[in-house]
Amino acid sequence: MSEDNAGQAGDRNILLSALNAIDQAFGWLERVVVAGSVLIMAGLMSAHVVGNLLFDRGIPGTYEVTEMLIVVMTFVGVGYAARCARHISMSAIYDQLSGWARKAMLIVICLGTGALMFYFAYKSAQYDITLYERGRASSSLGVPLWMVNLALPIGFTLAGVQYLLTIVRNLISDDIYRSFNEKEEYSDIPLDDSGQTHTSQEPHGV
Repeated sequence: MSEDNAGQAGDRNILLSALNAIDQAFGWLERVVVAGSVLIMAGLMSAHVVGNLLFDRGIPGTYEVTEMLIVVMTFVGVGYAARCARHISMSAIYDQLSGWARKAMLIVICLGTGALMFYFAYKSAQYDITLYERGRASSSLGVPLWMVNLALPIGFTLAGVQYLLTIVRNLISDDIYRSFNEKEEYSDIPLDDSGQTHTSQEPHGV
């Protein structure tokens, strides 16, 4: 391997390591928020039901807090779904392509979807600023609604970053990646009872 090729490979490894660190940090944040929201919601609802059964009195504001947690969990989960390549995919045309055409189509899709996510983040941030300026709060607990709806621009931004990371990964890698760490793979489907198989043209998770 020449010195130029070795240098390019080293630079690519450094870039991948840096991007992987960013991806892992975002992944940790998403998992903590989503899992924490689910656990708090489950614990609060259970305590509310037990309180109603034993003391004829539940926890005030339980349903309001649950609604807030659902908002947070849903929109932060958008970024997590993009990171794990578990989002809904319309791939009728994409599945017919192969090689560089397939990779190019994936990059275009990620570019368009990422731009849409950042646009949604911008519009939701404007909406959140409006809530802050008007001082709107929840009816039971008086929690400022802008704090809850902050999950919208954060979630859309995290999703947009994931699509950008997917684009970079596909530009600097030989293989096709559906997300930064999710490599596109193909399943073996048996042709007949003899045990012979062929490679399906449909990738996992699509």
